[in-house]
Amino acid sequence: MELEAVKLLAGAIALLPLAGVALGLGKIFAAYNEAIGRNPGAAPLLDKKFMFTFAVTEALGIFALLIAFYLVFA
Repeated sequence: MELEAVKLLAGAIALLPLAGVALGLGKIFAAYNEAIGRNPGAAPLLDKKFMFTFAVTEALGIFALLIAFYLVFA
């Protein structure tokens, strides 16, 4: 197998965690919308926690993307 093909396969495999990130973000958004719908008064408290969990989860996806880019282009 050629080196270029191995690089592309490694990059594709490194992107598999993005499926988990997508599922996690969907669950975070769904829980946030349900919580705000049940108790709109808690929105200021939930906004801070929501943004933090969103940022951490999204950062994991960005790290996986950076690793995939490194494997393909380095």
